[in-house]
Amino acid sequence: MALSVASLTLQILLCFFAASVLLCNGFPTQDHKTPFHRHRRFAKHNYRDALTKSILFFEGQRSGKLPPNQRITWRRNSGLSDGSAMHVDLVGGYYDAGDNVKFGFPMAFTTTMLSWSVIEFGGLMKGELQNAKEAIRWGTDYLLKATAHPDTIYVQVGDANKDHACWERPEDMDTPRSVFKIDRNTPGSDVAAETAAALAAASLVFRRSDPNYSKLLARRAMRVFQFADKYRGPYSNGLKRVVCPFYCSYSGYDDELLWGAAWLHKATKNPTYLNYIQVNGQTLGASEFDNTFGWDNKHVGARILLSKAFLVQKLKSLHDYKGHSDNFICSIIPGAPSSSAQYTPGGLLFKMNDSNMQYVTSTSFLLLTYAKYLTSAHMVVNCGGTTVTPKRLRAIAKKQVDYLLGDNPLKMSYMVGYGPRYPKRIHHRGSSLPSIAAHPAKIQCSAGFNFMNSQSPNPNILVGAIVGGPDKNDRFPDQRSDYEQSEPATYINSPLVGSLAYLAHSFGQL
Repeated sequence: MALSVASLTLQILLCFFAASVLLCNGFPTQDHKTPFHRHRRFAKHNYRDALTKSILFFEGQRSGKLPPNQRITWRRNSGLSDGSAMHVDLVGGYYDAGDNVKFGFPMAFTTTMLSWSVIEFGGLMKGELQNAKEAIRWGTDYLLKATAHPDTIYVQVGDANKDHACWERPEDMDTPRSVFKIDRNTPGSDVAAETAAALAAASLVFRRSDPNYSKLLARRAMRVFQFADKYRGPYSNGLKRVVCPFYCSYSGYDDELLWGAAWLHKATKNPTYLNYIQVNGQTLGASEFDNTFGWDNKHVGARILLSKAFLVQKLKSLHDYKGHSDNFICSIIPGAPSSSAQYTPGGLLFKMNDSNMQYVTSTSFLLLTYAKYLTSAHMVVNCGGTTVTPKRLRAIAKKQVDYLLGDNPLKMSYMVGYGPRYPKRIHHRGSSLPSIAAHPAKIQCSAGFNFMNSQSPNPNILVGAIVGGPDKNDRFPDQRSDYEQSEPATYINSPLVGSLAYLAHSFGQL
């Protein structure tokens, strides 16, 4: 029977107003809140839970006097006399991985990436934003101590070789807490410029919530960068015996100078840094096809960061960084003409055997961040005639994060404490040894190896820790002795924080 115009109009209006609860003409309605909510039922993973845990992990890595609101309670105070050998206060900061040494180079990079995660995606983090800021401040408070004296940076606390000869809790450690520094006579442009980047990036994080702290961080960043640029040299030259092979600077220091200048430009808007980038950018840049981004090599990260100044802020003098960033993207895209990236049979980006997951998390973050910049500028990437959209970049990043969280041949989450199956024997002293509460008596240096060599699961769950990950064939033995695959690290987690915030928001979980 034909409907009158009036009755048809009335039906449409009723259908419209009842859209959230009724079916119109047999078609299910879409959630009316935001486009993101349409996909909520299709999210395989609880990204919000993973985000919470990825930040919580940093509390398990804390050195120093722990605060009253410490949530990983099997940890206690440690390293309370750090720095005393040199009559400086170096209490605090983070243990980088499963040992009890404080390495300044990866700690600074961790802080930079936590800050970048908050700068790009902090607005999506809701209740986790404060926890992320506390994780950043734990790093910057220490970096401020390490840079308190002009033209000097304390870059390491602990003798790594002697520390690695023991397997003991940080609360028990009795190995030498030796202090190592760079200065005018023993330069370290790489670690100094990375420290400047960390301080500058963090100054943006605290600009509104703590403006005085933000200004302190920015001022210190400028001073530290000036030192890095004026006294040039890799820190692993003068400190080779203590930082190598652990955190040697293999990529040199040009990448950190460009990276540090990029962050100072972003944080201060001082034309000095834009001029520095314009004058030195070409000489500080590496091969355009360099597609590694991590604690040692910052070239790609600097290019992506500087591309925003062109894409979003329309700084035409930085036009080349869009091209450089596109080259990186094209090297990652599976099937693209210039793709050079390797993937496991299960689909995981694979760079190297040792701690490969750090490249997965850092690359995923760059893909999501560049997608954000491209979207703002209404632009795409052209890979030899193949158009790559921001949507494609987000899909690739999501696939990598989903693999990490359990969508892989072993159906194993590589984040401790997330999902039904995750690594139980991670290469981590504090996690693998009984806690102080369970075993108050000191566990001596060599006695700890009885625990390290056992097949028992770790007694303390280091919630949120992301391990080095599977090999190139998607295999993961879950052996404590296999540090290449089973050791977590702060710089694996820090880029993932931003990615998880984006994904949790996208699927309506935040």
